[in-house]
Amino acid sequence: MSDTFTIHPTRSVTGELSVPGDKSISHRAAILSGLSDGDCRVENFLSSEDCVNTLKAMANLGVSYTVTRGTQDAPIDMVISGKGGALQAPGAPLDCGNSGTGMRLLAGVLAAQAFDSELIGDDSLSSRPMGRIMTPLEAMGAKIDARGETPGCAPLHVTGGQLKAIEYTLPMASAQVKSAVLLAGLFAPGKTTVHQPATTRDHTERLFTAYGIECVTQGNTITLEGLQTVKATDLVVPGDISSAAFWIVAAACSPGSILKIHNVGLNPTRTAIIDVMERMGARIERELLANEGEPRGNLIIHGGPLVGTEVLPEEVPNLIDEVPILAIAGALASGRTLIRNAKELRVKETDRIDTVVKNLRAMGIEVEEFEDGLEIPGGQHFTGATVSSYGDHRIAMAFAIAGLLAQEGVTTVENVACVNTSYPTFHEHLTQFQSI
Repeated sequence: MSDTFTIHPTRSVTGELSVPGDKSISHRAAILSGLSDGDCRVENFLSSEDCVNTLKAMANLGVSYTVTRGTQDAPIDMVISGKGGALQAPGAPLDCGNSGTGMRLLAGVLAAQAFDSELIGDDSLSSRPMGRIMTPLEAMGAKIDARGETPGCAPLHVTGGQLKAIEYTLPMASAQVKSAVLLAGLFAPGKTTVHQPATTRDHTERLFTAYGIECVTQGNTITLEGLQTVKATDLVVPGDISSAAFWIVAAACSPGSILKIHNVGLNPTRTAIIDVMERMGARIERELLANEGEPRGNLIIHGGPLVGTEVLPEEVPNLIDEVPILAIAGALASGRTLIRNAKELRVKETDRIDTVVKNLRAMGIEVEEFEDGLEIPGGQHFTGATVSSYGDHRIAMAFAIAGLLAQEGVTTVENVACVNTSYPTFHEHLTQFQSI
């Protein structure tokens, strides 16, 4: 694949597609299957760089997997043979690539192991804050040394050992930090309790149940009894709604379009993008296929006029990955769209507030930037331009959609290899609508 996308405006986003497996669930499936007491069949695994790096990290800790569809480096269906919690010391640093989820979740597991390990990542990951997991894991008895050029950043040297259960209140709403503490809590005798200030993605809690681990959620408090057995199970990973979000917006913003997206995860802690788009006037039908564990179904999006909206503070934690593409919808809707309380965007793969604003302006869109968000007057139109992904997969895909929806001109998105971290088939789907 070229390291650029070249996009011509389209007349319609009509058709059908299936997005790859859910990224958040794939990370957790690789880890929990590797900790289980037997063979786990995992289907529709996201064979992106991020998730494969987590899978290979588990393999370097002694876990084996046999691919039944895909390849060893890009597995889709496979059998992961668990080690029953008895992981082996890795022979080299564990490379998480670009994945903050992989690094933070693996740190929770490694904190409890009877060996030292090191977690490394690319330049982007090595600039992202890890102190938020170090604080609770060190309170549990782990020793974690952040050796990056930026204080509190990777590489992380983890000295594992016997952990103790703790009660911890998250200073910010973060599913990754919550999950790191809960994974460490699996190895600590007694009850580990996490209080979160707002509801966050609950994939870890749902997967604990699937793997036979008792975990109690009461409001925003999660309690786990340590030293439980992770039981082998079979798992089908639903399509990733964060990947579907690009096409939800593309079709909704294109009057007359009708797009069907198959087998999308509909976990209520992940569907804020649907809620916000419907509030903006989008017509989105849901066909529920399964409602146990991780609910999933088909989505049918009908294009039409949209109105701007204000994203509510409580929506932000479960919308954080969708803000770049939501900004595209806001520019095309009538009325203003306001997104605040989203300062977390500044410490993602890029400073996403800054990169969204730069690219919007490059494509002719007026926008006001705040420290914690942005405001977009609606009723505008995109003009094709050359923009950069800045090495961020969600920026690359959001502005490819902007190019698709542009009123005029050709759009070139540069530095798009990063898209492989979450959506390896995005360019194929993008091309599907170029000929319409």
